[in-house]
Amino acid sequence: MKHFLLLFTLFITTLSIAQNNRKAFTLHIAANETQDYKAEIPESPYFVKEKILQIYCGEKIYVECEITADTISKMKVVEQNINPKRTIEIEFTQDAEDRKNITTMLTVQNPFEKNLNYNALMFTPKGQTWTPTSIIPISAKLLNFETWPHAIITLVLDQWRFEK
Repeated sequence: MKHFLLLFTLFITTLSIAQNNRKAFTLHIAANETQDYKAEIPESPYFVKEKILQIYCGEKIYVECEITADTISKMKVVEQNINPKRTIEIEFTQDAEDRKNITTMLTVQNPFEKNLNYNALMFTPKGQTWTPTSIIPISAKLLNFETWPHAIITLVLDQWRFEK
């Protein structure tokens, strides 16, 4: 019985810390100078496939990584950053205070001793299609800011890797 109780407690703790799915929410951003974009985002996985992360404007997430042989082998979204040496902090925001100069910003904190890189696709209210966008590698132990002079609904970040 004690063994079962211990396993059950571990299972519940693991479930409460790992965040496989985002909760459903209403996304509301400025699309351009005069129009807004609003969508009901259903409960959905943060990782649409293994190591392929989708993040919506307004989200801040913690991505805990497992490293095997100098490679990011596993990634999962966690509720809290309890392992800061292996958790990437990501925040995706919009500044639409001046509707003539809407900016969207992605902030990524690299906790690793090596430069971190990834690829990105963006989905905008204007284009309504997935478009590649350039990303600057993040130096070891530093914070990186990517900005775009327009609205972005969501980004897909994939091909996470260390630069050699």
